[in-house]
Amino acid sequence: MYIPSQFKEENLERLTALIEDYSFGTLVSTHEGLPFVSHLPFLFEQDASPHGKLIGHMARANPQWQHLAQGQMALAVFQGPHAYVSSGWYAKPGVPTWNYAVVHLYGRARIVEEESQLEEILDKLTAVHDADYPETMQTGYMRENKTRLLDMIVGFEIEVTEIQGKFKLSQNRSNDDQQSVIQHLQASAIASDKETAALMVSNLKARR
Repeated sequence: MYIPSQFKEENLERLTALIEDYSFGTLVSTHEGLPFVSHLPFLFEQDASPHGKLIGHMARANPQWQHLAQGQMALAVFQGPHAYVSSGWYAKPGVPTWNYAVVHLYGRARIVEEESQLEEILDKLTAVHDADYPETMQTGYMRENKTRLLDMIVGFEIEVTEIQGKFKLSQNRSNDDQQSVIQHLQASAIASDKETAALMVSNLKARR
């Protein structure tokens, strides 16, 4: 990923927070020289290895797990908030651009098919994503049909070997321009604009 020095983010706490907040990521591998992509929910276990570990699962019908089983390098992309920035918001002339934050994680996958390990992955995902919802009939259905349902998916763990973070948040502009961008984004009715403004505020505080 192209990362100009002023946009490079290396703070692991900030990178982890973005992954957790935007955990529905993009998994990229290659097959016969072409990119292959799946869009999946992930969990990032920061303390699992020196650079952390990603866990997840995909449908067994998805051929990507077979690509991963070959030991190739994989890339997981986590896209944070993003927003259009108008050049009219600057005190001095400039060009329109886009502010955004993204984290790339690289590593090699280990395929998980053993039932107890696969169930553990699902339990971890459910504990995070279903925590705010009461138990339903659907939960009972999943318990009663556990073996059949587990046969329909394949789990994976990716031991991360490299993390790249790019937080492009107007750091190349003056403080007045950055404050102007923040104010315009905060006033927007678009949720992602407000989220980008909040990240810009956090970024300014972190760099003081």
